[in-house]
Amino acid sequence: MTEVLVKADAAQALTDLEAYVAAEHRADLVKQVREKIDELGIQYIYYQFVSVTGRIVGKGVPSDHWETIADRGIQLVYGSMANLYVDRYRNYIGYGPEASELVAIPDPETFCQLPWDRRVARVFCTCFRNREEPTEPGSYLTADCRGNLRRIHAQFQQEHGLQLRHGCEPEMMWLKKGPDGQPAGGVTKPNCYHIDQFEELRPVFLRVIEYSKAMGLDMIQGDHEDAPGQLELNFSFDDALRTCDRLTTYRQICAQVAREFNLIACFMSKPFMGVSASGCHHNLSLWRGGDETIKSFGFDSLPGLAGVFTYNKGGENTFLPVPEQHKTKPGPIGLQCIGGVIEHLPALTAIGASTVNSYRRLWDTGLWAPVYADWGFQNRTCGLRVSAPGRFEYRAVDSMVNPYLMAAALLKAFDDGIKRTLDPGEPEHRNLYEAMEAGKQVKKLPMSLGEALERLAEDEVIRLAMPGEMYPLYHWYKRDEWEKFLSTTSNWDVEMYLDCLP
Repeated sequence: MTEVLVKADAAQALTDLEAYVAAEHRADLVKQVREKIDELGIQYIYYQFVSVTGRIVGKGVPSDHWETIADRGIQLVYGSMANLYVDRYRNYIGYGPEASELVAIPDPETFCQLPWDRRVARVFCTCFRNREEPTEPGSYLTADCRGNLRRIHAQFQQEHGLQLRHGCEPEMMWLKKGPDGQPAGGVTKPNCYHIDQFEELRPVFLRVIEYSKAMGLDMIQGDHEDAPGQLELNFSFDDALRTCDRLTTYRQICAQVAREFNLIACFMSKPFMGVSASGCHHNLSLWRGGDETIKSFGFDSLPGLAGVFTYNKGGENTFLPVPEQHKTKPGPIGLQCIGGVIEHLPALTAIGASTVNSYRRLWDTGLWAPVYADWGFQNRTCGLRVSAPGRFEYRAVDSMVNPYLMAAALLKAFDDGIKRTLDPGEPEHRNLYEAMEAGKQVKKLPMSLGEALERLAEDEVIRLAMPGEMYPLYHWYKRDEWEKFLSTTSNWDVEMYLDCLP
């Protein structure tokens, strides 16, 4: 009995980092990665994680050192979580020069070969405080948005027995590059669903699809959207963390394809006025049960670990209508989740529309921008729409979103909706603008980044999606972005005021 207690005390004494490295089955996964390294001829590995803005950061290490890095991790300054960016007072955002270094531990299940250079692989990491920190050494780094999402989702699953599965619609624009390397307009004309314009970009999107399949993305459909050079290429929905990893991977793939074709892969939401912006609608559902299946995409041997190619399938979709109650309206859990999102939509907007430029999308009238906190069936004038039985589309999110922050925030909104049994009211079938002219009262979304940040500051529920250091870091970074915009003279100022007087 004494020996058991001693072992229990020793287990309790482990830091988060030590427990993570010693987790059951991880040693086997580390060995599987070594086997893949040898099988595929991998010479170099990118160890990467995601900053507060969704940027991919990290280090590269020769593959000979895999076992050492798997055990000890890589170290970077804490400020890498804020892109080592300085605010307008020349202070590094989040962490000063005296701060220690984080430890990033690779997640072996995310190991995958890069199809454009098969000598190189990538692996996502989970981040921790330094082992030598005087306080909370080796604890989870709360500025790690990816790690936060994993833990928040695990807590949600434990409390509700429900898994968030979602898909996204990653619109972006392919721009021509001028002699100076700067954008020189879209590759194609802004003709929505036009096959000829789609065909003009065929070499580009086929290369994207080729690379995407090789990195575990089950590409399902695509089209030319209604802005210059704008494509939407979709992949299958899945567990929230894997969907976020795949969107991050998709962005890396597009950047590489752009280099190969001497183009610019533009994820900026609104580079052109008068045409649609690039959104990233999230299609959401909560599930009980199901099984994990591996998609091989025709490879004789997977170019990475099985986790990269794994999808959740089957189970009970709790957002489906209850047949004896309604043919199309979501079931009780789905309605409560819609209620939670509508309740917190102003704060969520600070995450889904995270840049100054995001609000050009909301101000450019007549282009179906989701400006109001309401819901309906196939109603694109609402912030949420039931796009098909069993899921609803969250529309107040654009192409610049940090998907890990967005998924975590939506989970907190869902949690609040379920716990408080929030009622979203009846769906709006009318054009919402016409309904408002007829007297309907609807809450409007924030119409600037500054206003959205104020709504986020007031919302304790959504701030729970940004635990510990994450919310202060996000607020500092985004408030500085807003203030830099306010303190900048632009071409608009010159054109508007230069000849105003006398």
